[in-house]
Amino acid sequence: MGKMKIKKGDTVRVITGKDKGKEGKVLAVDLKNERVIVENVNMATKHQKPNGANQGGIVHQEAPIHVSNVMYLHEGKPTRVGIKSESKTVDGKEVTTRVRFAKSTDEVID
Repeated sequence: MGKMKIKKGDTVRVITGKDKGKEGKVLAVDLKNERVIVENVNMATKHQKPNGANQGGIVHQEAPIHVSNVMYLHEGKPTRVGIKSESKTVDGKEVTTRVRFAKSTDEVID
């Protein structure tokens, strides 16, 4: 249960399972269960009772998928993500920050 290398807002490709090859944006991340929700991937049908907010019926929504089944997309190609320390000098002080980088191109992601 540590940190995940995939974050909300990342574009990912599904690498295994029934939705293999599909791409989408990460809508939510569940750190505890190591799962992500990707838009238009792993669609599930849910029967909802009517209430004041909605009229109910059959609703299609994204279900969580394990983080090991997706890969980060960097410049349109799937790549592994690594974490490295980067030093910067700010106001005469050296500041070390952790950054994510694409292992295929060694470019910093954010």
